Amino acid sequence: MNTGICQTEEHEKQVEGMSTETFTHIYGAYYKRVYKYICYRINNHYTAEEICSHVFEMVISKYSSFSPDKSNFEVWLFAIARNAVTDYFRSQKKRISFSLDSILNLVLPKSSPEDIVIRDDNHQALFQALTKLSDKERNIIAMKYAAGLKNAEIAELLGVSGSNIGVVLYRCLKKLQMELQKGGFRYEE
Repeated sequence: MNTGICQTEEHEKQVEGMSTETFTHIYGAYYKRVYKYICYRINNHYTAEEICSHVFEMVISKYSSFSPDKSNFEVWLFAIARNAVTDYFRSQKKRISFSLDSILNLVLPKSSPEDIVIRDDNHQALFQALTKLSDKERNIIAMKYAAGLKNAEIAELLGVSGSNIGVVLYRCLKKLQMELQKGGFRYEE
């Protein structure tokens, strides 16, 4: 397996359509969001890093096939990321649910032990509520909140209308709220 970015002549020819500066800009602008999306879906930092690297290798090798007339770059990039996650799940031959804990640990600052216990309880409640959603719903939640995609971009990725995504998100959040309330979780302002 070729894991280097430019190790073969054939691969170098494919890279000709993308300058180093272009790749550096794309990587800097999108790495965190792609990584968060992948990590949100698979709940494994090491594997998420590996898949994320694969996504950016695919961006390099497929960049010449990108057409701004067909979709915007962000939608194209996250289609590659979504397909990479799908391929990962297929290769695992089992269903793995995701957790927000790994994402939140990256985003949230270090807390006191008391705060960690409270936060972990809340995250566990949220994780349990998320398991009540379908794969499609969890994927839409991941694209919206981990990857930061707009409803129209998610809709384009999934081949549905933007209003459909808005309705699905609304219903998902209502389901999550009901599940959290059933579990005794109370939101404190």
